[in-house]
Amino acid sequence: MGERVDSGRDAGVDTRRILEELELLVTERRNERTRDIDLADLETALCLINDEDRRVPDVVRGAIPDIARAVELVERSLRSGGRLVYIGAGTSGRLGVLDAAECPPTFGSDPDQVVGVIAGGRDTLVRSREGVEDEPHAAETDLRAMHLGKRDTLVAITASRRTPYAIAGLRYARNVGAASVFITCNTPQQEIADVVIAAVVGPEVVAGSTRMKAGTAQKLILNMISTVTMIRLGKVYENLMVDLRPMSRKLEERSKGILMKLLEMSYEEASQLLDAGGGSVKRALLMGLCGCDAAAAEKRLSAAGGVLRRALGKESA
Repeated sequence: MGERVDSGRDAGVDTRRILEELELLVTERRNERTRDIDLADLETALCLINDEDRRVPDVVRGAIPDIARAVELVERSLRSGGRLVYIGAGTSGRLGVLDAAECPPTFGSDPDQVVGVIAGGRDTLVRSREGVEDEPHAAETDLRAMHLGKRDTLVAITASRRTPYAIAGLRYARNVGAASVFITCNTPQQEIADVVIAAVVGPEVVAGSTRMKAGTAQKLILNMISTVTMIRLGKVYENLMVDLRPMSRKLEERSKGILMKLLEMSYEEASQLLDAGGGSVKRALLMGLCGCDAAAAEKRLSAAGGVLRRALGKESA
């Protein structure tokens, strides 16, 4: 048998009010363009979904000014020793955890620097527990346990503008002095965060299935926030990830490939230089470009705040 979820009447909640709130959300409305998708042939159904997905990037582009403000907050947090903390429930929470998990292998960031918090904990990453999003007190408990503080930036992710767990997280962030960002796919009714990113992508192909267009919009926005922040922190040279850590064979070979491209050297030369640089692509690059040893390269990088272009004196394009 499935897990029982208490009804609104059992929990003393006005369920009619919740329904009224849902009916105001654009993500809950019926999409007139896909009303007959259940009658469509296979390729037509797929084309209908693709047509809707193609609308998402333009909506996200319209939110770039607000995304830029979010990046500024996150960059300030990371430069001051704080963290980027994502929080959400369901699909939104999973997307936050995913983005956080991918930062260390991509940018060589500390695993504690970008963190994802999901309602219901780790188990809900692989098995949905819809009721946990209705527990606002759980958000405060989760954030208190990780010692969210004034140097951190909390990014709450929710397709709707009402998810109790995410909203409670924003309130807690404000109480402890952390910066806050609210990502939603509906027009928010109040300024609940320092920065609000509203990517209103419209009704879903299947009404209310916000893992679709809303989830795509959220993924694009999270990609932009974390990637551009890391670029600004010097984790990227040109468009190559020079701060990655060769913790797997794939990453080790990618590291060698970066050296081969930028220094126009052979595979064997790249392997030797990477070893001489202690496995650091950035250090090895500086050694190759400046003809210095590992210690001198590290000293130069430290003086440049870890930014390779600055260490090379090439900050302008």
